[in-house]
Amino acid sequence: MPTKSGDTRGGARRLERALAVLIQRTADGACPQAPTVAALCRLSGVSRNSVYRYHPKILAAVRLHQHGPPAPGEMTALSPSPSLEPSNSIIQEQLTKLAALVDHFYAAYREARATLDRRDREISELRRSLDVKPSPLRR
Repeated sequence: MPTKSGDTRGGARRLERALAVLIQRTADGACPQAPTVAALCRLSGVSRNSVYRYHPKILAAVRLHQHGPPAPGEMTALSPSPSLEPSNSIIQEQLTKLAALVDHFYAAYREARATLDRRDREISELRRSLDVKPSPLRR
């Protein structure tokens, strides 16, 4: 597990710079590229797993720019009550960790599947080169 080292802070700086690039407006006011986490990770060179797990403030900023700022009346109607805010932050933290775990386990699955496929191909090639056919077991 990474510590609060210069590497983590450097990743945060790269993410902030990439987010600034993503949210820059063109002359006509249109956003040139949708501010998505995938686009942010491509620009900054930081993995999605790291963004979801260690940079919740960056995620919040991306979500804010994806949906645009709420209208003033809408903001008061949608803002959570003070009693719900701590539980919401705990749930949000758990959700980011869950997303990181899902990404991790899916990558591990893909790697294991690729290894199994490669080994199956190697066994098939070896059988073909030796001209060996499986023989039935005798009782």
